[in-house]
Amino acid sequence: MSDLRIDRVRFTADGLVPAIIQQHDTREVLMLGWMDAEALRRTLTEGRVTFWSRSRQEYWRKGDTSGHAQFVKDARLDCDGDTLLIEVDQVGAACHTGDRTCFDADALAPVIGER
Repeated sequence: MSDLRIDRVRFTADGLVPAIIQQHDTREVLMLGWMDAEALRRTLTEGRVTFWSRSRQEYWRKGDTSGHAQFVKDARLDCDGDTLLIEVDQVGAACHTGDRTCFDADALAPVIGER
């Protein structure tokens, strides 16, 4: 049986779509992961975020081993249909390094644009 929500997604040639994970109340960007149709189906129906591991070639659910779970609060598809935004309630660290987000450590010090 087809799921129209998933049918709208434009997956890459290898069957994946990037998923930006964001803390629902603070809007803090926590991480980026990859989902295939099954990982997205699980995320939309189980209330916990499931990813596809490109390196291990298996599904993984954030928090199953670390306890740092992601509870789904909302999910959106961008205007092109090729990127997901998953809003979550993050328990503990989102990054495998133990940082709150995967974007804490390596600031690139860009020139700040002015309007």
